Amino acid sequence: MFILNNHNPVPLYKQLYNQIREHVLSGKLLPDTRLPSVRDLAAELSTSRNTVEGAYQELYAEGYIYSKPRSGYFVSALDQDAAPLSLSRNLKAHKQLPGPPAIFPFDFHPARLDPESFPTALWRKCYSDSLRQNSQQLVQYGDPQGDWGLRCSIQSYLERSRGVLCNPDQIVICSGLQQGLDVVAHLLKDHHSVVAVENPGYFLPRSVFSNHSYKIFSVPVRPGGLDLDCLKASNSTIVYVTPSHQLPLGYVMPVANRLKLIEWAEEGGNFIIEDDYDSELRYHGRPIPSLQGLRPQGNIIYSGTFSKILSPALRVSYLVLPSSLLAKYRQLYRDYFPTVSLLEQRTLAIFMEQGHWERHVRRMRIIYKNKHNALLCAIEHYFGSRAVVIGQGAGLHLVLQLPGSSLSAVEINERARPKGVRLFPFSDFYLSGGPESTTLLVGFGGMTATEIELGIKLLSQVCNCPDIV
Repeated sequence: MFILNNHNPVPLYKQLYNQIREHVLSGKLLPDTRLPSVRDLAAELSTSRNTVEGAYQELYAEGYIYSKPRSGYFVSALDQDAAPLSLSRNLKAHKQLPGPPAIFPFDFHPARLDPESFPTALWRKCYSDSLRQNSQQLVQYGDPQGDWGLRCSIQSYLERSRGVLCNPDQIVICSGLQQGLDVVAHLLKDHHSVVAVENPGYFLPRSVFSNHSYKIFSVPVRPGGLDLDCLKASNSTIVYVTPSHQLPLGYVMPVANRLKLIEWAEEGGNFIIEDDYDSELRYHGRPIPSLQGLRPQGNIIYSGTFSKILSPALRVSYLVLPSSLLAKYRQLYRDYFPTVSLLEQRTLAIFMEQGHWERHVRRMRIIYKNKHNALLCAIEHYFGSRAVVIGQGAGLHLVLQLPGSSLSAVEINERARPKGVRLFPFSDFYLSGGPESTTLLVGFGGMTATEIELGIKLLSQVCNCPDIV
């Protein structure tokens, strides 16, 4: 009836437990059926009484069997509709699950980083230093707003590199943009209900604020950034913008429009969420100063991240809250615990204090600039005048328009996949409408220059563009 395998890494009592449980759930052992005694079943299976007793005790504790004094163990009566799935049904369900995601040799996803870019040796050293210096702190929860040393390092860096003017007291360490936006949604929901977003624009803010029952209003994006006339005509009181490198089109909002946006916020008591997600990666000239730096005391919530330069796996980002929201933040979150590991925070603080962060930024700017230029050369060579490039000169992606293409972006994506080419759907950035011509989003961070060229060559073939010799 039951078979035990001494070569199976699963303990014998657990094997027996699983088999009896399976028989009970499948109905092979009917309710009130008497099970063999511990002595008899141990003899039948050539195993110890402890093995059988251990299996019976676990089944008894979970309610699959019951006991009668001096009579032994019996099968419990279960409601088969409410009973958990049997092991065989669970196994069958697992076999039907999809496999791991496909790996593409030419992955143009815009969020991929250089696979060799993480400073493993330096990080390991800073991690060891953090363990040695902070061993007593590691038995505590830490400040829910984030490690003070890390906030001081971020404040100093932002002032030098981005023109952000704030105190460490205004900085909140978060586990990624989505958690940061979650915080903002909680802070503002009492007096605000409509959020304006860029169209096309990043889809994550739409999801976060929708999940908090905000209404979402889409505002068209022009070469000068967000359409301010459309914003002013709406009933939105919060706006999410990417002014220094608009996602996905790459436009830079000029200072005149930035000042008008700030004026809109100040006149109506409105709030601006400035997402400065990849400001370090500008390949020509100096990085564009932040919107927050133009009006440090204004209603501007600044959001930054370490995901685009260092690692998205660390899940470390930050908010710079305006002074007007600090009291509200502390009231809402005074009982919360930190969402980012204190050990990782202290490691990052040491990494920044020792100057590794800014050296890493400079190194990655050179690496990605070379990849960016390789992508432009490949597009020029294989597409020529058939393609129009938008948003070059910064970030980890370009936008490729194909005005004369007879294929839609969806058709190109489907035809590219069998060739090992992955493209992120540009349509995902639209809340409403879509581009006038076939438009592709082409990321370059995760590939070498050689892979970029070969991938673009394959993409040109997919788009029916003959190779240029």
